[in-house]
Amino acid sequence: MIAVKINASKVAKEHLYEGKNGKYLDVILFENKDGQDQYGNDGFVVQSVSKEAKDRGEKGPILGNWKRLQTKARQPEKTKPTSLPIPADEDDVPF
Repeated sequence: MIAVKINASKVAKEHLYEGKNGKYLDVILFENKDGQDQYGNDGFVVQSVSKEAKDRGEKGPILGNWKRLQTKARQPEKTKPTSLPIPADEDDVPF
């Protein structure tokens, strides 16, 4: 799981777009180059901009940070043996 915190006041409204079910905000998650920061964040969130805006040299604003959440490791399921033991008196081994 990944937890994302976004500062909504930094969202550039001109880069929101109208979709079938409402207004949409596209974001990109970047990983920190040096690993986790001093607050435990693994990366930062940037608002995506249109291709036309990119061509004009515009970059989306940094909106916040993200971090990987630790989840409980699942215990492996116990499985039954897939083969039956061979009785010790069996002597028909092909080698």
